Amino acid sequence: MTHSLRTDTHSSYLNSGGDRRDTAARYALLPLRVFLGVTFIYAGLDKLTDGAFLKDSGAGSIGDTMRAVRDSSAIPALVDLALRSPTGFGYAMAFGELAVGIGTLLGLLARLAALGGALISLSLWLTVSWASDPYYYGNDLPYLMAWLPLVLAGAPFLSLDAAWRKSRRQRAGGF
Repeated sequence: MTHSLRTDTHSSYLNSGGDRRDTAARYALLPLRVFLGVTFIYAGLDKLTDGAFLKDSGAGSIGDTMRAVRDSSAIPALVDLALRSPTGFGYAMAFGELAVGIGTLLGLLARLAALGGALISLSLWLTVSWASDPYYYGNDLPYLMAWLPLVLAGAPFLSLDAAWRKSRRQRAGGF
């Protein structure tokens, strides 16, 4: 059996020095970043502008939602912690979602933002959607899994993190 080197070449695409597949791989996480960023910004704004959500009790309130899922959650103590101040927890959740969404969309401290998104999704999965049967009917577990590639890779392209990294390399005399 003989082995040979590939001698075919691919044309440069977008001046990146690679082919279209390289470019697609380079930007593969961008649609996920945009989707999660926009979704979490929307979720945070939706909570802040919903008159019923940020109340201790009443239809559609964070308090009633947490009381309804307390006994079916994987970690009832986590729900009890939120129930100490449902309105405060609701605001923390809304502002946390906004921070995560903005950080993810802009690629600002992207790994930290993605970790925040993963932790929010994990806490919601262990509390609100834990009782979903079968488990894949709940949407928080897929969101948790969607955050993990961004926790690992960050936002290497089209992001403030990438711009800062490039600026630091230029100041240091690197490429």
